[in-house]
Amino acid sequence: MDIGHERSTMNVALWIVQGLLSALFLFAGGAKLVLPLDQMTGPVVLPGWFLRFIGVAEMLGALGLVLPGLLRIRPGLTSLAAAGLVIIMIGATVIMWAGGMVAVALMNVVVASLAAFVAYGRWRLAPYH
Repeated sequence: MDIGHERSTMNVALWIVQGLLSALFLFAGGAKLVLPLDQMTGPVVLPGWFLRFIGVAEMLGALGLVLPGLLRIRPGLTSLAAAGLVIIMIGATVIMWAGGMVAVALMNVVVASLAAFVAYGRWRLAPYH
């Protein structure tokens, strides 16, 4: 297998993960922006303004995963958006773990790992050309 084919395969894998993560974070962030605050209770009580802030950050991160590559404008932002989502998911993991929701915390670790894959992949493995 030549290096061009490997890079093409990695590019496809990254686009699939970027699309899935973007959909996930658009949904999660959108929910945090439209749901009433009293319906967003978790194992740890967080201030309403913070939940709204996280919702905005998730939505912007979701857009940052796909728009730079699709529009060919500032493609380096994809890695930064993915890295920002890793930070959000680390926080979500800690909160869920501290609240005793271990299964959710482990799911958050998987999402964080996929975002880290995109961050590194678009930075080093298969950057946009």
